[in-house]
Formats: sequence, structure tokens, C-alpha cells
Amino acid sequence: MKYTKTIFEGQFLHLSVLTILIVTLFGITRIWDFFEGQYLGISTATWFYLSIATSILHQVYVWFCWRTQFHFSLITRVFGQVGFTYYGIGFFILFFLRFIFVTFLAISNMGTFGADTSLLYASAVIITLPALYLFYSVKRYFGIERALGADHFDGSYRNSPLVTKGMYRFVNNGMYIFGVAIIWVPGLVFASRAALLAAMFQHLYIWVHYYTTEKPDMKRIYGSD
Repeated sequence: MKYTKTIFEGQFLHLSVLTILIVTLFGITRIWDFFEGQYLGISTATWFYLSIATSILHQVYVWFCWRTQFHFSLITRVFGQVGFTYYGIGFFILFFLRFIFVTFLAISNMGTFGADTSLLYASAVIITLPALYLFYSVKRYFGIERALGADHFDGSYRNSPLVTKGMYRFVNNGMYIFGVAIIWVPGLVFASRAALLAAMFQHLYIWVHYYTTEKPDMKRIYGSD
């Protein structure tokens, strides 16, 4: 098919880096004990695996929806005008599950990261404040729809100017720097070694999505990096 190669653009690199991340991640868990504790009758190890699996599923879901919609209009062909809404519902379900699972993981494994509590709380606040400002900036200046990838669904976005207000005055990729950083907060608040490891994986992995999926797409859609 004409666009099959384009749909998979960057995904060999995606899979390769993901494999390295997973091997490294589980190598670390074999060297040190990260799986102490349980919550709601479910082991820390299970919460950890759920956290990692959901983050992978979320980013693969976004890649599939973006690429098949952009090149084949698959989502809107199947669901019509509500296609973007259905995609958005799936996005937010997976997004919130990522945060829920890492929070439950942190509770299950609480008190395992040996650091001063005040320092951990201060770090959580330092991360949360710019993240909140970013979310405000997205809602007010950028738009939730555009942040979800509406430019893959609606060609009119391709003429939209670069947003330079709010957090976007300072950084272009605020969501990847500050937005995803919120995933560190549960591990810091509950001093959980396993949750901090899961957060590290998720924050590194989001950059894999950026370089292998979003950046090539933005070049095609807007004709620039």
C-alpha cells in the first residue's frame, strides 16, 4: 500500500529503543529489590508491570491512531465525525490509567526510597508547579484538541501559527519536559523506589514517541521540525 512505509516511519527505531529500555529496566529490578509491598491485595510487582505496560500501550495507541488517520483517514472512516472524540476518550482513559497505576504502585511500595522526606516533598512541589502552569497554558493558548493531535484529523490546523504564550514562551516541548514529569510525583510523595523507577522509564519513553512519531509527523504536516 502506498503509505504503509510512511505509517511505520521511525518505528523500527521506536521498537529498538523500547527493547533496550525494557531490558535495562528489568535488569535493574534483578540487581536490587524493587518489589517490596502490596496494595489492595495486589503485589508491587503486578502494579509495576501494569504501569509499564499501560505506558507502552498508550504510546502505541497514539502512534496507530495518528498515522492511520493522517494517511488513510481510518478513524473518521470507521466512526465518522465522532472519530476524534472516540480517539480522545481512549487517549484519556490510558493517560489516567498511567497515573493511577503509578500512584497505586507508589502506595504499594511506600517508604522504600531512603531519602529525606522534606526533600522528596519539595521535589514533588517543584515538579508540580510548572506542570500545572503547562496544563493551564495548553488549555488557554494551545487547545486540548490540538494537544491530542487534532492536526492529524483536521487539515485546517496546518495553517495554525506557532504558539508562543504561557509556558510556550519558554519551551517548545513543554508537555514532554514538564507535563510528563507529573508521573514522578507519586513516587516522591510516597518515597517509593519502584514508582520512581517506573516514572523514569515513562519519562524516557515519551521522548522515544517524540523522536520516532511526533517529530516526523510534524515535519509532514507543517513542513518543518
